[in-house]
Amino acid sequence: MRRIAQTIRLRPDHREEYLALHRAVWPGVEATLRAANVSNYTIFLRGDTLFSYFEYHGEDFATDMAAIGADPATRRWWELTDPCQEPWPDSGTGGRWSDLAEIWHLTEELNP
Repeated sequence: MRRIAQTIRLRPDHREEYLALHRAVWPGVEATLRAANVSNYTIFLRGDTLFSYFEYHGEDFATDMAAIGADPATRRWWELTDPCQEPWPDSGTGGRWSDLAEIWHLTEELNP
């Protein structure tokens, strides 16, 4: 399993629109994420900064991410959400969200 954390800025003038969209994420978008081996996708908000976290359980990350990007429902979703976001200057090739480096992770056995 691979943990992915990312960040992007939320445009203040689109805040309510973005929050409303995420109160009712389209089932087709969620299904596409699951089909691409993504789970536990979470978006957090602090001020005007969005943080996302998800877990990837597949074998070919690039192919699975390309499948998400090729999905028509997801592309329509992005047409609504992209104007709400302002990428950081280092968003990188092929993505709007900037990757965060993992520097620590607590692991433990719940029932040894």
